[in-house]
Amino acid sequence: MENKKPTAKLVGENGNVFNLIAICKKALEKAGQHEKAKEMQNKIFGSGSYDEALAIMMDYCEVE
Repeated sequence: MENKKPTAKLVGENGNVFNLIAICKKALEKAGQHEKAKEMQNKIFGSGSYDEALAIMMDYCEVE
């Protein structure tokens, strides 16, 4: 990743995958990484499992 990964607070949040995507997407957009936000979302929607979706989120954001 060429840009620093923004922090996304997922611990203690609703674990619904769509909610977690929204949190990570907002963190990326707030950091000015709009293309990365779209790229992450597209990868997640093409993933095959919840665990794979979480791994993709962790590739784009520092999760806490």
